[in-house]
Amino acid sequence: MKIGIIGTGNIAQYLLESINKNKKVDGKIISIFGRNQKVGPRLETQYGPAFYTDFQEFIQSPVDLVVEAATIDVAVEHMEEVLKNKKDLILSSIGAFKDTNFLKKMKEEAHRHNQHIYLPSGAVGGLDLLQSANALGGLKEVSITTRKSYQSLGLEVKRTEDCMFDGFALEAIDKFPKNVNVALLLSIAGLGAEQTKVRVIADPNIQRNTHTIEASGDFGTMNLTIENEPMPNNPKTSYLAALSILATLQNRGSAITVGS
Repeated sequence: MKIGIIGTGNIAQYLLESINKNKKVDGKIISIFGRNQKVGPRLETQYGPAFYTDFQEFIQSPVDLVVEAATIDVAVEHMEEVLKNKKDLILSSIGAFKDTNFLKKMKEEAHRHNQHIYLPSGAVGGLDLLQSANALGGLKEVSITTRKSYQSLGLEVKRTEDCMFDGFALEAIDKFPKNVNVALLLSIAGLGAEQTKVRVIADPNIQRNTHTIEASGDFGTMNLTIENEPMPNNPKTSYLAALSILATLQNRGSAITVGS
């Protein structure tokens, strides 16, 4: 498997270390696209992939699959081109699908070109349960409460906790585009962004980003709490989010797949 990566940040560097150096996947990252003229050439020298600043040159390189590890804007800009060039896509910036019309269009493009868009589970679990519960319309209610430090939310630090948002995923992604990918992923797996309840709490005492997911329906109830460790080299990035991309790459094409 020949892999291309969009982005040169923490997740891209973690994948390069895990795949090209430590051989954790049966494949190799051969191409990187980015705009950072300082970091890109360093990654090229350190790990061996070709670094491109021109997207057309990147997408026409002999990659089988592209991992987006950049930003929502970059994902929206290049997703369609990836599919048209008959490359599967692993999407890190789930917030690109906050526009339901864009989500629908990309689904149609993927079908048209016989490609797949993979949405890694990221910082949460329970997605298979939500999809199963909703298979025949039996999922009734889904909510997520996210607790993060003021710093990780980009806010001025206070001594007491504060509820920064209480509403639905569709609104939350606009207010916290870098922090509620999790909520949007839950909404795609379950009831949709207009019906998935979201609370975002800034907590000065919290050490790990914490997500509490609650769901109910014909299947029964689910209560799941996850406390995410940050990546060792950057506390702003969830370690589990990076691991989930690696797991998606490892499981692609496996003879036996656990879950969806």
